[in-house]
Amino acid sequence: MATAAASSSVPLFSYDSLVHALAGATGSATAMTAFYPLDAARVRLQVDDKRQARHTPHVIAEIIQEEGVGSLYRGLVPVLQSLYCSNFVYFYAYNSLKMMTYGGNRKPGAAKDLAIGFIAGVINVLVTTPLWVANTRLKLQGVVMKSKIDKEIRHPKYNGMVDALRRIYSEEGVQSLWSGTVPSLFLVANPSIQFAVYEALKRWQRRHSSELSGLTIFLMGAVAKATATVATYPLQVIQSRRRYHGDKENDGKRQSFLEMVINLFKTQNIRGLYKGLEAKLLQTVLMAALMFLTYEKIAAFVFTVMRVKPIAKKH
Repeated sequence: MATAAASSSVPLFSYDSLVHALAGATGSATAMTAFYPLDAARVRLQVDDKRQARHTPHVIAEIIQEEGVGSLYRGLVPVLQSLYCSNFVYFYAYNSLKMMTYGGNRKPGAAKDLAIGFIAGVINVLVTTPLWVANTRLKLQGVVMKSKIDKEIRHPKYNGMVDALRRIYSEEGVQSLWSGTVPSLFLVANPSIQFAVYEALKRWQRRHSSELSGLTIFLMGAVAKATATVATYPLQVIQSRRRYHGDKENDGKRQSFLEMVINLFKTQNIRGLYKGLEAKLLQTVLMAALMFLTYEKIAAFVFTVMRVKPIAKKH
């Protein structure tokens, strides 16, 4: 009863959660801006089956040669809009659930961190998937594709995020706004693993030192994201393909999520499920490392300036 009371005493809507959400969203937007060309290369490799270049520098060089340097930054604004909203929702939900779970004297643990990350991820996916569907369309708008089905796809020209959301809804139906939701829900494992590993490393480091240096935070973020990315990458490939192709693959037939996985494995073997992994690792590991560093510094700065002690901050 005492534990339940301690949990209920932590408010769901709190100043702490708002600070963490704003810091996390700002950190992720900063990191994405810094490493966006790697994300552009990763999406091309995941979606375009006929692109010959397999390594990130070669893909970037191809894009520059065929479409110009500006193409590496195509869709940056909608990506930042989607990313900021998505990470705001995730960090807010994650830290609110964390305070409710660890309120009182309860001991942190890896299983609890995984559960908290999973629930926060589900909330995030259900709320922000339409933004990412529109984002993928905008990012690939006007690009030079190699595969036949991609050349035949004729998405309308969208004038920004709001126009894309409106037109996808009116022309394709509400279900299209949630394309890729199934792999996205499976991919909730990615941030769950990432945050669980990060929190475990953080607790381990705090047993050896009360202060965490910027380099330590950067490296912990990199290790956490690399672990999560390798574990969940095939799901990310299917997610990107469904957001762009819808539920059709290269034969033009409608396919379920499982059928798409099997078809990709049959036609391209295990390499098809890990296309673009190099670019993804470069992008997400560097992004996560910079994001965690920015997030921790911003949150610490705000709490120090406002002279407010974070609630239930246990690591």
